[in-house]
Amino acid sequence: MTSTSYLSVKALTKYIKRKFDADPHLRDVYVTGELSNVKLHSSGHIYFTLKDDSARITATMFRTQASKLSFKPEEGMKVFIRGDVNVYEASGVYQLYAQTMEPDGIGGLFVAFNQLKERLQKEGLFNDDFKQPIPQFPETIGILTATTGAAIRDICTTIKRRYPQAEILIYPTLVQGAGAAPNITENIYLANRHALCDVLIVGRGGGSIEDLWAFNEEIVARAIFESRIPIISAVGHETDTTIADFVADLRAPTPTAAAELAVPNQQQLYQQILHHQSIMHQMMTSRLNFERNRLTKLRNSYPLATPERLYRPFIERLVQMDSALQNAAKLYMMNEKSKLQTIDSKMKLYSPLHQLTAAKQQLAHRTEQLTNVMQQELAKSKVMFTNQLRMLEALNPLSLMSKGFSVAYKEEKVVKSIRELNKGDVIHVTFHDGFVEAEVTKKQEQKEGEPK
Repeated sequence: MTSTSYLSVKALTKYIKRKFDADPHLRDVYVTGELSNVKLHSSGHIYFTLKDDSARITATMFRTQASKLSFKPEEGMKVFIRGDVNVYEASGVYQLYAQTMEPDGIGGLFVAFNQLKERLQKEGLFNDDFKQPIPQFPETIGILTATTGAAIRDICTTIKRRYPQAEILIYPTLVQGAGAAPNITENIYLANRHALCDVLIVGRGGGSIEDLWAFNEEIVARAIFESRIPIISAVGHETDTTIADFVADLRAPTPTAAAELAVPNQQQLYQQILHHQSIMHQMMTSRLNFERNRLTKLRNSYPLATPERLYRPFIERLVQMDSALQNAAKLYMMNEKSKLQTIDSKMKLYSPLHQLTAAKQQLAHRTEQLTNVMQQELAKSKVMFTNQLRMLEALNPLSLMSKGFSVAYKEEKVVKSIRELNKGDVIHVTFHDGFVEAEVTKKQEQKEGEPK
Protein backbone atom coordinates (compact mmCIF):
# COMPACT_ATOMS: atom_id res chain seq x y z
CA MET A 1 0.00 0.00 0.00
CA THR A 2 1.15 3.48 -0.78
CA SER A 3 1.37 6.27 1.77
CA THR A 4 -1.75 7.85 0.31
CA SER A 5 -3.74 4.82 1.47
CA TYR A 6 -3.15 5.74 5.15
CA LEU A 7 -5.52 8.09 7.01
CA SER A 8 -4.30 10.86 9.27
CA VAL A 9 -5.36 10.82 12.89
CA LYS A 10 -7.47 13.90 12.24
CA ALA A 11 -9.22 12.32 9.28
CA LEU A 12 -9.93 9.14 11.21
CA THR A 13 -11.27 11.11 14.17
CA LYS A 14 -13.52 13.18 11.92
CA TYR A 15 -14.83 10.00 10.29
CA ILE A 16 -15.64 8.49 13.65
CA LYS A 17 -17.28 11.74 14.79
CA ARG A 18 -19.50 11.74 11.66
CA LYS A 19 -20.56 8.21 12.52
CA PHE A 20 -21.54 9.37 16.03
CA ASP A 21 -23.38 12.36 14.58
CA ALA A 22 -25.27 10.17 12.13
CA ASP A 23 -26.41 7.63 14.75
CA PRO A 24 -29.90 8.75 15.95
CA HIS A 25 -29.58 6.59 19.07
CA LEU A 26 -26.65 8.71 20.29
CA ARG A 27 -28.34 12.05 19.76
CA ASP A 28 -30.76 11.64 22.67
CA VAL A 29 -29.45 9.26 25.32
CA TYR A 30 -30.96 8.47 28.74
CA VAL A 31 -28.36 6.96 31.04
CA THR A 32 -28.02 6.39 34.79
CA GLY A 33 -24.88 5.90 36.84
CA GLU A 34 -22.73 7.18 39.72
CA LEU A 35 -20.87 10.48 39.63
CA SER A 36 -17.10 10.33 39.98
CA ASN A 37 -14.24 12.85 39.66
CA VAL A 38 -16.71 15.74 39.80
CA LYS A 39 -15.06 19.08 38.99
CA LEU A 40 -17.07 22.31 39.26
CA HIS A 41 -15.06 24.64 37.04
CA SER A 42 -14.91 28.39 37.72
CA SER A 43 -16.36 28.93 34.23
CA GLY A 44 -19.57 27.22 35.33
CA HIS A 45 -18.97 23.99 33.38
CA ILE A 46 -19.13 20.65 35.20
CA TYR A 47 -16.71 17.86 34.31
CA PHE A 48 -17.27 14.37 35.73
CA THR A 49 -17.17 10.64 35.05
CA LEU A 50 -20.34 8.54 34.97
CA LYS A 51 -19.74 4.94 36.01
CA ASP A 52 -21.35 1.73 37.10
CA ASP A 53 -19.93 -1.58 38.24
CA SER A 54 -18.55 -2.52 34.79
CA ALA A 55 -17.79 0.63 32.81
CA ARG A 56 -17.31 4.36 32.87
CA ILE A 57 -17.71 7.28 30.48
CA THR A 58 -16.31 10.81 30.55
CA ALA A 59 -19.04 13.47 30.69
CA THR A 60 -19.41 17.24 30.50
CA MET A 61 -22.24 19.59 31.35
CA PHE A 62 -21.82 23.10 30.02
CA ARG A 63 -22.60 26.23 31.99
CA THR A 64 -25.95 26.94 30.28
CA GLN A 65 -27.37 23.59 31.33
CA ALA A 66 -25.52 23.49 34.70
CA SER A 67 -27.05 26.80 35.81
CA LYS A 68 -30.50 25.22 35.65
CA LEU A 69 -29.66 22.51 38.21
CA SER A 70 -31.52 22.83 41.50
CA PHE A 71 -28.89 20.79 43.38
CA LYS A 72 -25.13 20.51 43.53
CA PRO A 73 -23.63 17.37 41.90
CA GLU A 74 -21.44 15.55 44.40
CA GLU A 75 -19.04 12.59 44.38
CA GLY A 76 -20.81 9.22 44.63
CA MET A 77 -24.29 10.60 43.84
CA LYS A 78 -26.45 8.38 41.60
CA VAL A 79 -28.14 10.39 38.86
CA PHE A 80 -30.32 10.18 35.77
CA ILE A 81 -28.83 12.03 32.79
CA ARG A 82 -30.32 12.94 29.43
CA GLY A 83 -27.91 14.08 26.73
CA ASP A 84 -25.96 13.03 23.64
CA VAL A 85 -22.75 11.11 22.98
CA ASN A 86 -20.11 12.49 20.67
CA VAL A 87 -16.39 12.51 19.98
CA TYR A 88 -14.08 15.18 21.32
CA GLU A 89 -11.71 15.54 18.40
CA ALA A 90 -8.81 17.14 20.31
CA SER A 91 -8.32 14.05 22.49
CA GLY A 92 -9.97 11.49 20.22
CA VAL A 93 -12.25 10.16 22.97
CA TYR A 94 -15.97 9.93 23.05
CA GLN A 95 -17.90 11.46 25.94
CA LEU A 96 -21.36 12.19 27.20
CA TYR A 97 -22.66 15.76 26.94
CA ALA A 98 -25.35 16.13 29.63
CA GLN A 99 -28.40 18.28 28.97
CA THR A 100 -30.36 17.48 32.17
CA MET A 101 -29.49 15.75 35.46
CA GLU A 102 -31.74 14.41 38.22
CA PRO A 103 -30.81 12.54 41.40
CA ASP A 104 -31.64 8.86 41.38
CA GLY A 105 -34.34 7.90 43.92
CA ILE A 106 -35.23 11.42 45.18
CA GLY A 107 -36.10 14.67 43.46
CA GLY A 108 -33.50 17.28 42.63
CA LEU A 109 -35.34 19.94 44.62
CA PHE A 110 -35.22 17.78 47.71
CA VAL A 111 -31.48 17.28 47.28
CA ALA A 112 -30.98 21.00 46.78
CA PHE A 113 -33.08 21.67 49.88
CA ASN A 114 -30.96 19.39 52.03
CA GLN A 115 -27.71 20.72 50.63
CA LEU A 116 -28.65 24.36 51.29
CA LYS A 117 -30.04 23.51 54.72
CA GLU A 118 -26.80 21.79 55.72
CA ARG A 119 -24.64 24.64 54.48
CA LEU A 120 -26.65 27.40 56.14
CA GLN A 121 -26.82 25.43 59.35
CA LYS A 122 -23.02 25.18 59.41
CA GLU A 123 -22.82 28.94 58.92
CA GLY A 124 -25.02 29.43 61.99
CA LEU A 125 -28.07 31.00 60.32
CA PHE A 126 -30.39 28.66 62.26
CA ASN A 127 -28.87 29.35 65.71
CA ASP A 128 -31.29 30.46 68.40
CA ASP A 129 -28.73 33.03 69.57
CA PHE A 130 -29.56 35.15 66.50
CA LYS A 131 -33.34 34.90 66.83
CA GLN A 132 -35.07 38.17 67.74
CA PRO A 133 -38.00 38.26 70.19
CA ILE A 134 -41.44 38.99 68.77
CA PRO A 135 -42.92 42.20 70.31
CA GLN A 136 -45.75 41.45 72.73
CA PHE A 137 -47.86 44.45 71.72
CA PRO A 138 -46.92 45.46 68.14
CA GLU A 139 -48.32 48.69 66.75
CA THR A 140 -47.70 47.97 63.05
CA ILE A 141 -47.53 44.57 61.35
CA GLY A 142 -46.00 44.14 57.88
CA ILE A 143 -47.28 41.34 55.62
CA LEU A 144 -45.23 40.07 52.66
CA THR A 145 -47.41 37.84 50.52
CA ALA A 146 -49.54 37.84 47.39
CA THR A 147 -52.49 40.21 47.47
CA THR A 148 -54.68 37.53 45.91
CA GLY A 149 -55.39 34.29 47.67
CA ALA A 150 -56.59 33.01 51.00
CA ALA A 151 -53.37 33.70 52.93
CA ILE A 152 -53.68 37.49 52.95
CA ARG A 153 -57.37 37.30 53.88
CA ASP A 154 -56.74 34.84 56.71
CA ILE A 155 -53.91 36.94 58.15
CA CYS A 156 -55.78 40.27 58.03
CA THR A 157 -59.02 38.76 59.37
CA THR A 158 -57.24 37.11 62.28
CA ILE A 159 -55.32 40.28 63.23
CA LYS A 160 -58.46 42.46 63.11
CA ARG A 161 -60.37 39.96 65.18
CA ARG A 162 -57.71 39.44 67.81
CA TYR A 163 -56.05 42.88 68.04
CA PRO A 164 -57.93 45.52 65.99
CA GLN A 165 -55.83 48.45 67.25
CA ALA A 166 -52.80 47.18 65.32
CA GLU A 167 -52.12 48.69 61.90
CA ILE A 168 -51.47 46.45 58.91
CA LEU A 169 -48.97 47.35 56.20
CA ILE A 170 -49.08 45.08 53.12
CA TYR A 171 -46.13 44.62 50.79
CA PRO A 172 -47.53 42.93 47.63
CA THR A 173 -45.09 40.11 46.89
CA LEU A 174 -44.64 37.35 44.34
CA VAL A 175 -44.60 34.04 46.19
CA GLN A 176 -44.32 31.60 43.27
CA GLY A 177 -42.40 31.41 40.04
CA ALA A 178 -39.03 32.47 38.72
CA GLY A 179 -39.14 36.04 40.03
CA ALA A 180 -40.59 35.20 43.45
CA ALA A 181 -37.31 34.82 45.40
CA PRO A 182 -35.82 38.17 44.26
CA ASN A 183 -39.16 39.91 44.94
CA ILE A 184 -39.41 38.46 48.47
CA THR A 185 -35.81 39.52 49.16
CA GLU A 186 -36.39 43.02 47.80
CA ASN A 187 -39.52 43.57 49.93
CA ILE A 188 -37.77 42.38 53.12
CA TYR A 189 -35.01 44.93 52.54
CA LEU A 190 -37.61 47.57 51.66
CA ALA A 191 -39.53 47.01 54.90
CA ASN A 192 -36.29 47.36 56.86
CA ARG A 193 -35.45 50.62 55.10
CA HIS A 194 -38.94 52.00 55.86
CA ALA A 195 -38.63 50.88 59.52
CA LEU A 196 -42.38 51.27 60.02
CA CYS A 197 -43.19 47.76 61.21
CA ASP A 198 -42.65 46.09 64.56
CA VAL A 199 -42.89 42.59 63.07
CA LEU A 200 -43.08 41.05 59.58
CA ILE A 201 -45.13 38.05 58.44
CA VAL A 202 -43.59 36.42 55.36
CA GLY A 203 -45.46 33.54 53.73
CA ARG A 204 -48.11 32.11 51.45
CA GLY A 205 -50.69 29.31 51.30
CA GLY A 206 -49.98 25.65 50.69
CA GLY A 207 -48.72 23.99 47.51
CA SER A 208 -46.20 21.57 46.10
CA ILE A 209 -42.48 21.79 46.79
CA GLU A 210 -42.11 23.52 43.44
CA ASP A 211 -44.76 26.09 44.42
CA LEU A 212 -43.03 26.78 47.75
CA TRP A 213 -39.52 26.71 46.32
CA ALA A 214 -38.99 30.49 46.43
CA PHE A 215 -38.83 30.19 50.24
CA ASN A 216 -36.01 27.66 49.87
CA GLU A 217 -33.79 30.05 47.93
CA GLU A 218 -30.55 31.19 49.57
CA ILE A 219 -31.13 34.89 48.85
CA VAL A 220 -34.44 34.75 50.74
CA ALA A 221 -32.83 32.94 53.67
CA ARG A 222 -30.07 35.55 53.97
CA ALA A 223 -32.52 38.45 53.68
CA ILE A 224 -34.57 36.99 56.57
CA PHE A 225 -31.41 36.47 58.63
CA GLU A 226 -30.18 40.04 58.04
CA SER A 227 -33.55 41.67 58.80
CA ARG A 228 -33.52 43.99 61.81
CA ILE A 229 -37.30 43.55 62.09
CA PRO A 230 -38.39 40.23 63.65
CA ILE A 231 -39.86 37.90 61.02
CA ILE A 232 -42.53 35.20 61.39
CA SER A 233 -42.50 32.65 58.56
CA ALA A 234 -45.87 31.29 57.46
CA VAL A 235 -45.33 29.09 54.41
CA GLY A 236 -47.81 26.44 53.32
CA HIS A 237 -49.52 24.00 55.64
CA GLU A 238 -48.36 22.63 58.95
CA THR A 239 -46.51 19.74 57.31
CA ASP A 240 -44.63 22.01 54.90
CA THR A 241 -41.13 23.05 55.95
CA THR A 242 -38.89 25.50 54.10
CA ILE A 243 -35.47 27.03 54.63
CA ALA A 244 -37.25 30.28 55.55
CA ASP A 245 -38.83 28.49 58.52
CA PHE A 246 -35.41 27.58 59.92
CA VAL A 247 -33.95 31.09 59.51
CA ALA A 248 -36.99 33.09 60.67
CA ASP A 249 -37.20 34.37 64.24
CA LEU A 250 -40.42 32.39 64.69
CA ARG A 251 -42.13 29.70 62.55
CA ALA A 252 -45.88 29.47 62.21
CA PRO A 253 -47.48 26.32 60.82
CA THR A 254 -49.99 28.33 58.74
CA PRO A 255 -50.62 31.98 57.79
CA THR A 256 -53.52 32.11 60.25
CA ALA A 257 -51.29 30.80 63.03
CA ALA A 258 -48.70 33.46 62.10
CA ALA A 259 -51.29 36.19 62.68
CA GLU A 260 -52.16 34.63 66.05
CA LEU A 261 -48.48 34.56 67.03
CA ALA A 262 -47.92 38.15 65.87
CA VAL A 263 -50.59 39.81 68.02
CA PRO A 264 -52.15 39.12 71.40
CA ASN A 265 -55.82 38.24 71.79
CA GLN A 266 -57.68 41.36 72.81
CA GLN A 267 -60.45 39.39 74.50
CA GLN A 268 -57.93 37.35 76.45
CA LEU A 269 -56.13 40.56 77.45
CA TYR A 270 -59.41 42.05 78.60
CA GLN A 271 -60.21 38.93 80.62
CA GLN A 272 -56.70 39.00 82.10
CA ILE A 273 -57.15 42.66 83.05
CA LEU A 274 -60.47 41.88 84.70
CA HIS A 275 -58.90 38.95 86.49
CA HIS A 276 -55.99 41.03 87.73
CA GLN A 277 -58.40 43.82 88.68
CA SER A 278 -60.42 41.37 90.76
CA ILE A 279 -57.28 40.04 92.42
CA MET A 280 -56.05 43.59 93.15
CA HIS A 281 -59.47 44.53 94.59
CA GLN A 282 -59.42 41.50 96.86
CA MET A 283 -55.87 42.21 97.94
CA MET A 284 -56.63 45.88 98.64
CA THR A 285 -59.81 44.97 100.57
CA SER A 286 -57.91 42.44 102.62
CA ARG A 287 -55.12 44.93 103.23
CA LEU A 288 -57.53 47.69 104.26
CA ASN A 289 -59.30 45.38 106.67
CA PHE A 290 -56.00 44.32 108.16
CA GLU A 291 -54.80 47.91 108.57
CA ARG A 292 -58.17 48.98 109.94
CA ASN A 293 -58.03 46.28 112.64
CA ARG A 294 -54.47 47.23 113.40
CA LEU A 295 -55.44 50.89 113.78
CA THR A 296 -58.27 49.95 116.14
CA LYS A 297 -55.87 47.92 118.29
CA LEU A 298 -53.43 50.80 118.40
CA ARG A 299 -56.11 53.27 119.39
CA ASN A 300 -57.24 51.02 122.24
CA SER A 301 -53.72 50.26 123.43
CA TYR A 302 -52.59 51.45 126.88
CA PRO A 303 -49.97 53.98 125.67
CA LEU A 304 -52.39 55.74 123.32
CA ALA A 305 -55.18 55.69 125.93
CA THR A 306 -52.91 57.65 128.33
CA PRO A 307 -50.52 59.50 125.99
CA GLU A 308 -49.00 61.63 128.75
CA ARG A 309 -47.36 58.50 130.13
CA LEU A 310 -45.48 58.20 126.87
CA TYR A 311 -43.63 61.48 127.16
CA ARG A 312 -43.39 61.72 130.99
CA PRO A 313 -39.96 59.97 131.12
CA PHE A 314 -38.73 62.32 128.41
CA ILE A 315 -39.79 65.37 130.49
CA GLU A 316 -37.88 64.03 133.49
CA ARG A 317 -34.92 63.32 131.32
CA LEU A 318 -35.12 66.86 129.94
CA VAL A 319 -35.07 68.36 133.44
CA GLN A 320 -32.04 66.26 134.38
CA MET A 321 -30.23 67.24 131.24
CA ASP A 322 -31.06 70.94 131.78
CA SER A 323 -29.66 70.81 135.34
CA ALA A 324 -26.56 68.97 134.15
CA LEU A 325 -26.13 71.56 131.41
CA GLN A 326 -26.29 74.48 133.86
CA ASN A 327 -23.77 72.83 136.22
CA ALA A 328 -21.48 72.10 133.31
CA ALA A 329 -21.77 75.73 132.17
CA LYS A 330 -20.84 77.02 135.66
CA LEU A 331 -17.90 74.66 135.91
CA TYR A 332 -16.80 75.67 132.45
CA MET A 333 -16.95 79.37 133.38
CA MET A 334 -14.93 78.77 136.56
CA ASN A 335 -12.25 76.88 134.65
CA GLU A 336 -12.08 79.57 131.99
CA LYS A 337 -11.84 82.30 134.68
CA SER A 338 -8.96 80.43 136.36
CA LYS A 339 -7.21 80.08 133.01
CA LEU A 340 -7.69 83.80 132.40
CA GLN A 341 -6.12 84.70 135.74
CA THR A 342 -3.16 82.44 135.05
CA ILE A 343 -2.67 84.02 131.65
CA ASP A 344 -2.90 87.52 133.18
CA SER A 345 -0.21 86.67 135.74
CA LYS A 346 2.03 85.31 133.00
CA MET A 347 1.45 88.40 130.90
CA LYS A 348 2.46 90.65 133.81
CA LEU A 349 5.47 88.47 134.47
CA TYR A 350 6.62 88.66 130.87
CA SER A 351 5.61 92.26 130.21
CA PRO A 352 8.42 94.59 128.81
CA LEU A 353 8.62 96.79 131.99
CA HIS A 354 8.90 93.83 134.30
CA GLN A 355 11.50 92.20 132.07
CA LEU A 356 13.54 95.50 131.92
CA THR A 357 13.62 95.82 135.76
CA ALA A 358 14.69 92.21 136.12
CA ALA A 359 17.37 92.70 133.46
CA LYS A 360 18.76 95.78 135.28
CA GLN A 361 18.96 93.88 138.56
CA GLN A 362 20.63 90.93 136.85
CA LEU A 363 23.08 93.30 135.10
CA ALA A 364 24.09 94.96 138.42
CA HIS A 365 24.56 91.56 140.03
CA ARG A 366 26.64 90.30 137.11
CA THR A 367 28.72 93.54 137.15
CA GLU A 368 29.48 93.11 140.85
CA GLN A 369 30.44 89.47 140.32
CA LEU A 370 32.67 90.42 137.38
CA THR A 371 34.40 93.16 139.41
CA ASN A 372 35.17 90.76 142.28
CA VAL A 373 36.47 88.13 139.88
CA MET A 374 38.66 90.67 138.08
CA GLN A 375 40.13 91.93 141.38
CA GLN A 376 40.86 88.37 142.50
CA GLU A 377 42.47 87.53 139.17
CA LEU A 378 44.51 90.75 139.27
CA ALA A 379 45.83 89.93 142.76
CA LYS A 380 46.73 86.41 141.66
CA SER A 381 48.48 87.80 138.60
CA LYS A 382 50.53 90.22 140.70
CA VAL A 383 51.70 87.44 142.99
CA MET A 384 52.58 85.23 140.04
CA PHE A 385 54.42 88.11 138.32
CA THR A 386 56.48 88.76 141.46
CA ASN A 387 57.40 85.11 141.74
CA GLN A 388 58.32 84.87 138.07
CA LEU A 389 60.36 88.05 138.31
CA ARG A 390 62.33 86.66 141.24
CA MET A 391 62.88 83.40 139.36
CA LEU A 392 64.09 85.26 136.28
CA GLU A 393 66.37 87.38 138.40
CA ALA A 394 67.84 84.27 139.91
CA LEU A 395 68.39 82.71 136.51
CA ASN A 396 69.68 85.90 134.82
CA PRO A 397 73.22 85.28 133.47
CA LEU A 398 74.13 88.87 134.15
CA SER A 399 73.55 88.31 137.82
CA LEU A 400 75.94 85.38 137.73
CA MET A 401 78.49 87.44 135.82
CA SER A 402 78.44 90.07 138.51
CA LYS A 403 79.73 87.39 140.80
CA GLY A 404 82.80 86.82 138.59
CA PHE A 405 81.45 84.58 135.86
CA SER A 406 81.87 85.26 132.10
CA VAL A 407 80.56 83.74 128.85
CA ALA A 408 82.73 82.90 125.83
CA TYR A 409 81.33 83.04 122.26
CA LYS A 410 82.78 81.61 119.09
CA GLU A 411 81.22 82.90 115.94
CA GLU A 412 78.23 84.18 118.02
CA LYS A 413 77.68 80.73 119.60
CA VAL A 414 78.21 80.03 123.28
CA VAL A 415 81.25 77.86 123.89
CA LYS A 416 80.11 75.08 126.17
CA SER A 417 83.23 72.85 126.05
CA ILE A 418 86.92 73.27 125.46
CA ARG A 419 86.62 70.69 122.74
CA GLU A 420 84.87 73.36 120.65
CA LEU A 421 88.02 75.55 120.64
CA ASN A 422 91.29 75.17 118.85
CA LYS A 423 94.56 76.99 119.16
CA GLY A 424 94.45 80.28 117.22
CA ASP A 425 90.63 80.66 117.44
CA VAL A 426 89.34 84.16 118.14
CA ILE A 427 86.74 84.18 120.91
CA HIS A 428 84.42 86.83 122.34
CA VAL A 429 84.34 86.88 126.17
CA THR A 430 81.45 88.75 127.79
CA PHE A 431 81.61 90.06 131.36
CA HIS A 432 78.83 91.70 133.38
CA ASP A 433 80.21 95.08 132.50
CA GLY A 434 81.63 94.53 128.96
CA PHE A 435 83.42 92.14 126.62
CA VAL A 436 86.90 91.40 125.20
CA GLU A 437 88.16 89.57 122.15
CA ALA A 438 91.00 87.07 122.74
CA GLU A 439 93.01 84.55 120.79
CA VAL A 440 93.49 81.03 122.05
CA THR A 441 97.22 80.52 122.50
CA LYS A 442 97.04 77.44 124.67
CA LYS A 443 94.51 74.60 125.01
CA GLN A 444 94.56 72.01 127.76
CA GLU A 445 91.75 69.56 128.34
CA GLN A 446 91.07 68.17 131.80
CA LYS A 447 91.58 64.45 131.98
CA GLU A 448 88.93 62.18 133.46
CA GLY A 449 89.52 61.79 137.19
CA GLU A 450 91.62 64.95 137.55
CA PRO A 451 90.48 67.69 139.90
CA LYS A 452 88.96 70.71 138.22
